[in-house]
Amino acid sequence: MLRVDVTKKLGEFSIEASFTSEGRVTGLFGASGAGKTSLINMIAGLLKPDRGIISIDGETLDDVAARVHVPPHRRRIGYVFQDARLFPHLDVRQNLDYGRRMNQLAEDPAQRARVTELLDIGGLMDRRPGKLSGGERQRVALGRALLSKPRLLLLDEPLGSLDESRKVEILPYLVRLRDEAHVPMVYVSHDAAEMRQLATQIVMVRNGRVSAFGGVKVLSGGSPT
Repeated sequence: MLRVDVTKKLGEFSIEASFTSEGRVTGLFGASGAGKTSLINMIAGLLKPDRGIISIDGETLDDVAARVHVPPHRRRIGYVFQDARLFPHLDVRQNLDYGRRMNQLAEDPAQRARVTELLDIGGLMDRRPGKLSGGERQRVALGRALLSKPRLLLLDEPLGSLDESRKVEILPYLVRLRDEAHVPMVYVSHDAAEMRQLATQIVMVRNGRVSAFGGVKVLSGGSPT
């Protein structure tokens, strides 16, 4: 269970958001500039709230009143960005292994095989990111995050930089992650069609506030604005 109850002032913009989700995929849905990325950056520990609490499965990650702030590297949260952020000088095999090594985890060949099969990246191992398509790069970024054994996976518009054909290519892999990886996800997007395919619960964000929360029915308006 993910609990978020925070406020944060960012210049002239402010966030006041509160929700509790037990969904396999919690969709943060809203227009550009609504505050979605700032919210997941607080969940990741990259941004400290000014007030409030963030917890996962009863473990407190932030509690401003109690002066609790667990640093990002101790949160066991995977983060996949819109631009993949793979290391260009490393091949796919080395990129995949980066999260495991950074978290000082023992090698787990069985998990690597499961993730490789799940994302269909076995044939890419010796290639560098510059030789991959946008969809392939995102699948490798997903694999790297999963191999760090996160308890929560954050995806910040992972299809946002892809053209329509690449989106169609990678969406089935995201659905498989939801159904087979057994890692809860927070998925950020302003695309209602993506949310309808992937999300099990929706947090609609408007001007830094939660304007609606529930199942995909909250998307019936079809617009994040």
